Amino acid sequence: MMKNSPSAFGRDAAGHPSGAAYTQRAFDEVPTRREARALVQELAGQPCLAAPVAPDAPLVIYGAGNFGRMALDFLNDVGVEAVMVVDAKADLIRGTQAWSGIDLRTPGEVPGQLKSDALLALSVVTSPVLPILEDLQSQGWARCVPFYDVAESFRPKHPLSNGWFSRPLTAVDINEIGACLDAWDDDLSRAHHLMFLAWRLARQEWRFDGVSVDNSNRFFIAEVRDALKQDDLFLDGGAHHGSVSEAFLAVSGPDSRIVAFEPDTMNADRFAAWCASQPEQVRKRIELRRVALDALSRDRKFHGGLGYMSQLTGSGPETVVTQTIDAAGLEPGFVKLHLEGGELDALKGSLATLTRSRPVIAVTVYHNADGLWRTARWMRENLKDYSLLMRTHSWCGTGAVIYAIPNERKSVL
Repeated sequence: MMKNSPSAFGRDAAGHPSGAAYTQRAFDEVPTRREARALVQELAGQPCLAAPVAPDAPLVIYGAGNFGRMALDFLNDVGVEAVMVVDAKADLIRGTQAWSGIDLRTPGEVPGQLKSDALLALSVVTSPVLPILEDLQSQGWARCVPFYDVAESFRPKHPLSNGWFSRPLTAVDINEIGACLDAWDDDLSRAHHLMFLAWRLARQEWRFDGVSVDNSNRFFIAEVRDALKQDDLFLDGGAHHGSVSEAFLAVSGPDSRIVAFEPDTMNADRFAAWCASQPEQVRKRIELRRVALDALSRDRKFHGGLGYMSQLTGSGPETVVTQTIDAAGLEPGFVKLHLEGGELDALKGSLATLTRSRPVIAVTVYHNADGLWRTARWMRENLKDYSLLMRTHSWCGTGAVIYAIPNERKSVL
């Protein structure tokens, strides 16, 4: 029988969420299907005590990695200034081009009064966040929250959706989630799905013994690598600057090809520059299409110029013509979709291609509530003789990916 130990953090004297409404639970084993369904029922019966956190005090960013840099870009887009960035390695990166003009300090260099007055937004998702929040509070920071909960307070201004909160589950939701938990091809998927649900439903950070969260292998877990063929065509949906295409080249053979889809002008330019930097024999195997993928071809509003965060959204200032994967005329062996919430639509526009080509598939599911069960159900119902896996590759309910592997490819080495 599964055992667990919960712990929680309290609010500060003013009632602000100071690590506040977040709970961590550790389980000593992966749940059975029956236990998993019971845990979902338990989550459904608990109110979420956390909420979006609008900055009402000096805002400090904790974490000077790629996420911290993205957090500053986001704040610039919404017209908010961070007064400081704090990082244990500040001495090593202070004054570099990426952090020029930023007040970057080590934790020991922060004035005590600022710790009392500021809202500290944690920009780290590569390790469990609640122990970090707890440690920061012990250092004197009065109010500490995950950055994505701050970003969520700006949704009317900015489309970044990584901090979304699930609405309360209906009976239909509970039943559909249960069906997904039952259908995963391995026990680890059930644990990862529950970890994702716990954060989105209740801002609870769950950990299971033997279940790791590994961001180093996103899109290329062992089951995917074993199923890839050396001459596969890789369809890179949401190609950004080319990091996933580059990772594909590292595991594929000299006869493999890449067709990358990236509608954001600046991202596509960066991808093109990366491609141009490759040797000629590699460049000729890569094609860039500056197109947004969708369920059908139509005019859609698009918000570009946001780097990782560019996306199709009703509040976008520009209009693009979208395209389906089925209309692209490709025979992919590996399809990756990271579309900031547009993944299910892109899948719906790819059914003929997926049925005909039977590629390995990797789809991000953490940008909206489709990730609770709708995307998994669509894949389960439409991908025949596929094995479905789920992995979370980072914390705070982010980095969640569904992998679909054709059964006939599972023995390919």
